[in-house]
Amino acid sequence: MPLREHLRELRRRVVLVALGLLVGAVGGWVLYEPVFHLLQQPILDVAEARGQRVSLNFQGVATAFDVQIKVSLFLGVLFTAPWWIYQLWAFITPGLTSRERRYAVGFLAVAVPLFFAGAALAWWALPNAVRLLTDFAPAETTNWVDAQLYLSFVMRVVLAFGIGFLLPVVMVALNFAGLVRARTWLTGWRWAVLVAFVFAAIATPTPDAVTMLAVAIPICLLFFAALGVCVLHDRRLDRRLVAQGLPRLDGTLPDEADTAPGAA
Repeated sequence: MPLREHLRELRRRVVLVALGLLVGAVGGWVLYEPVFHLLQQPILDVAEARGQRVSLNFQGVATAFDVQIKVSLFLGVLFTAPWWIYQLWAFITPGLTSRERRYAVGFLAVAVPLFFAGAALAWWALPNAVRLLTDFAPAETTNWVDAQLYLSFVMRVVLAFGIGFLLPVVMVALNFAGLVRARTWLTGWRWAVLVAFVFAAIATPTPDAVTMLAVAIPICLLFFAALGVCVLHDRRLDRRLVAQGLPRLDGTLPDEADTAPGAA
């Protein structure tokens, strides 16, 4: 596509994602009350275990309204995950053939569970994060927690984990679209591991190494699993091109061994 067509495609996908989020946010608005109680449960459980009093405080006249909008949008992102993940795939791979577009089914079948797995991992790590962050409050004291800051913190962590688990799937999508070779991902594996640990350190605001490793190690494993898929895909394409007497994806020409009868 020319640059102008890419920009038009981007605008179209952004509009579709926004419409989907709007529909999901309406559902989130309806479910605000039970979800609000669920989101505040980690800090309440920690306070109860320590015999402390903790209360979420809404500062300002319009704070409660702002919080409800944010929680509704957060739920909209969760509810419409298959929709905006598909739009991401459709933008990355607009030039695939009809046969290759069927990979979208596999892409969604892997990406959506991974996104929710990352969100579930964040929810599992949240009690430890809250426990460590509230450990500085003296005993028998009341901790007035700003509701907007606390809920923004919880929602940001959940979404960050979910999106982090999507990155390996984006790797495979870029490889299947012919934009990035597996060799490119392989040469940058050290940077990928470093980025995974830095991301885990930022996304988990607790100082313990266990929580950080619980986030970084799955991301690293997913990266190498995606790398393996990319390697297999490139080899299959190279064999197909060599069988037709064409250059490989990296531009090298098939040698006599490749074109000999019985060659793989």
